[in-house]
Amino acid sequence: MNDLDLFSEPSRGGHLPSERLGRRGQRAAGKRQRRRRVGSRAATFFALAFLVAVVGGGGLVGYVALRGYMIPPDYSGEGTGRVVVQIKDGDTTQAMGDRLQGARVVKSSRAFLKVARNEPRAQSIQPGFYTMRERMAAGAALALLLDPRSRAGNQITVPEGLRVQEVIQQLAKKTGVPLRDFQQVVSNPAGLGLPSYAKGRVEGYLFPARYDISPNATARDIIKMMVARFNREAADADLVRRARAAGLTPGQVVTIASLLQAEGGRHSDFPKVARVIYNRLRVGRPLQFDSTVSYVLNKRSLLVTNKEIQVRSPYNTYRVKGLPPGAIDSPGLAAIEATMRPAKGDWLFFVTTDPRRNITEFTDNEQDFARLKAKLDRYLATHGGT
Repeated sequence: MNDLDLFSEPSRGGHLPSERLGRRGQRAAGKRQRRRRVGSRAATFFALAFLVAVVGGGGLVGYVALRGYMIPPDYSGEGTGRVVVQIKDGDTTQAMGDRLQGARVVKSSRAFLKVARNEPRAQSIQPGFYTMRERMAAGAALALLLDPRSRAGNQITVPEGLRVQEVIQQLAKKTGVPLRDFQQVVSNPAGLGLPSYAKGRVEGYLFPARYDISPNATARDIIKMMVARFNREAADADLVRRARAAGLTPGQVVTIASLLQAEGGRHSDFPKVARVIYNRLRVGRPLQFDSTVSYVLNKRSLLVTNKEIQVRSPYNTYRVKGLPPGAIDSPGLAAIEATMRPAKGDWLFFVTTDPRRNITEFTDNEQDFARLKAKLDRYLATHGGT
């Protein structure tokens, strides 16, 4: 038997070895293929299930987010308790909503904004302090802001040209805070935030403006607020740099501005009065302002007497040349600006010849000044007043 015969011999069962192995492999391959098909179908099923879960969940999340945007979170009812909220000057309805949300009055600023957009009167809400409640429906919160009876605290307008003592008297009267509390604060100005050039003087640095005062504010709180307002206005006006550019200290600007406020009848006259001051300082003449003598005497008068101008004080500009050592009242922004932007002219004198209409006339010579002084005397003789 040769090798060929060996491989040609039939095996048991009548099949060749290769044939038996081939059929067994085909059956195994079939099983593997069926398992792959089953596995593929299972994978597809799980993939589809996962996709449905993701898409379905995303849709739910998207729906919740969309609903939250369209219907912002809000409380219901009138709320409970008491909380004071400040609405500041210039606040938008969005800013108001933010303040209310921060104070836990409304659940979301968007809920407040939504109701405010549908209420035209929301644009007329005034700055100030309001007594509100916690956990209020946005519509109820808006209704309180529109109700004048909800106003808490005080809204006070401090006019230009008042002296410190006059300012605190008004503050005490309108706030109910004892006058002695204000007197103690202005007599001990440490910690009020006065600029260094104020040299510890409060006079001139209580800025005249409208203030919304908290019902819980103390005398120190109120005075600090007014000083802070001066500091903001001075920064906005670039006071320090512009004063130096004009050859003045910032304190001198405030002092001169207070003189303009006291002497000038109209804002339009302030630049001319400033020029008179600079011209008299330049030629070495005393200012001779009645307002500075009245300040020393703590009186209000258009004119001072010959006896009164003899008073000994560095504020008496009849006896002392140059500027007084500090401001004599609270100047407004117009006076401060005019101090740094004086008019051009040679005037050395001015007289308010018609105080009722605030008419002031200017001249550069003694003769015209005497004529204007006589004009004022005739006015006073006719209308009364001193």
